[in-house]
Amino acid sequence: MEAETLALAHEVDFSMWGLFLRATFTVKLVMIILIVASFWAWAIIIQKLLVYRRARAEADRFDRAFWSGEPLDGLFDQIGPDPGGASEKVFAAGMIEWQRSHREDGGLIAGATSRIDRSMDVAITKEAERLQGGLTVLATVGSSAPFIGLFGTVIGIMNAFIEIAEQQNTNLAVVAPGIAEALLATGLGLLAAIPAVIFYNKLSADSDRIVAGYEAFSDEFATILSRQLDG
Repeated sequence: MEAETLALAHEVDFSMWGLFLRATFTVKLVMIILIVASFWAWAIIIQKLLVYRRARAEADRFDRAFWSGEPLDGLFDQIGPDPGGASEKVFAAGMIEWQRSHREDGGLIAGATSRIDRSMDVAITKEAERLQGGLTVLATVGSSAPFIGLFGTVIGIMNAFIEIAEQQNTNLAVVAPGIAEALLATGLGLLAAIPAVIFYNKLSADSDRIVAGYEAFSDEFATILSRQLDG
């Protein structure tokens, strides 16, 4: 009997692919969902890391140009009214409203400062939404993947007990494959959730720092324009 049990255990494929093939349709569906979620999360993570690196580089480059001493009108002529960089867009929004606030006689229309601030705030809000887009997916994967995996595990264990009851055999060689394929679902859930949670926290903090830089620049730029208005 023991020899038969050992032979049966050796015949079972305990690789991930073998366990996947042995699983029931429901558990397979859960595993596929978790694998897709994991790839989706990693695609967002890589894309956001690249986007944030470009955003920081663009902000540093524009900051050097802004504080180089070049006249603001000349800098605006260089980047144009529809630039590609986020910092440039905030600057362009302020400059466009600044130019629109001048009357034909050279005077300023009342309320120019508040309109310039609102224009730059709108540009910052749009860039913040662009930077933070996709982070909700990471949060969703991080919070739901363990429970989806647990659901697959519960179904798998139920099927394992049903198989035990049908075969009237509690040998480990009979029980182990069903338990292993059930626990594989939990493992895949954690594999998807852990990186999603870690990088969600990191990317959220990075996004907040980048947006805070835009807001700081907006305040400095508004102060410069305010001095010109007072002058």
